[in-house]
Amino acid sequence: MTKTTDLRYQPGFSLITWFCIAFLYAPIAVLVWFSFNQNRSVTVWTEFSLDWYVKAWHNEGIQNAALVSLEVAVIAMILSTIMATMAALVTTRTAPYRGLNLSVAVINQPLMVPEVVTAVATLIFFAIIKQATGVTGIGYLIAAHTAFCIPFAYMPIRARLEDMDLSLEQAGADLYAPPFKVFRRITLPLMMPGILAGAMLAFIVSLDDVIITLFVAGPGETTLPIYILGQIRRGVTPEINAVSTVFLGISVILVTFIFLFGKGKNLGKQ
Repeated sequence: MTKTTDLRYQPGFSLITWFCIAFLYAPIAVLVWFSFNQNRSVTVWTEFSLDWYVKAWHNEGIQNAALVSLEVAVIAMILSTIMATMAALVTTRTAPYRGLNLSVAVINQPLMVPEVVTAVATLIFFAIIKQATGVTGIGYLIAAHTAFCIPFAYMPIRARLEDMDLSLEQAGADLYAPPFKVFRRITLPLMMPGILAGAMLAFIVSLDDVIITLFVAGPGETTLPIYILGQIRRGVTPEINAVSTVFLGISVILVTFIFLFGKGKNLGKQ
C-alpha cells in the first residue's frame, strides 16, 4: 500500500481521528473526573475527594440494585453462553443443510429487531404465562436477558470456530477418539477464547440493559441501570458518577483480561 492509497496519509485524516476519539471518550473522562469532586455539583470542581464512593458503598438502594444486576447478569451470561456455544457448533461443525442461513438469521434476530419491540413482545408473552400459571419471580427477567444476550455471545464463538483449523479434530477422529472426547480435549480448549469473549459481551449487555428490564422487571427486581435512571430524574450527583466509574473500571478489567488471555493463546500456538 502506497502513501497515495493509505488513509493515514490523506489530508485531515489525523485531525478527524482525534476528533472522533475526543467525541467518544471526553464525556467518559468528565464523568470519571467529577466522581472525585467533593462538591455536590457535577459542573463546578472544588477539590479531590472519595466521599461519594464511600456514600455509594453504604447506600442500601445501590447495594440491592447492584446485587440484582449481578445475579441476573451472571446467570444470563452462563445460560446464553451455553446456548450460543451449542448454536455455533451446529452452524459451523455440521455439513451445510437446507435452512442453515435461516437458522443463523433466527439466532441473530434480537440484533436486527428494535429492542423496544423485543421488550414489548417479551412483556406480553410473559404476561400470558403468568396469567396461565400464576408463577412470578425474577426468573422472567433472567429469561428475557438470556434470550437477548444469545446473539452477542454467538458472534465471537462462531467467528472463533470458523477460524479454527480442522486438522487437529480430524487427527483425533483418525485416532479413533470418540466425538465427545475430541470436543472435550481439542475443540473446547481451542474455542475457549471465543467463549470467554462471548461470555464477556453477554455479561456487559445484560448488566447495562435498560429497555427490556424496564418492561419485564417486577417489584423488588430493580437493577442498577434502572436505579440510576430513577436517580437521574431527580438530578445527577457525583454519587451516580462514582457508581458509573466503578462499572466502567469493571468493564475495562474484563476487556483487558480477555485481550491478554487471547494474546497468550495466540502466542502459545506460535
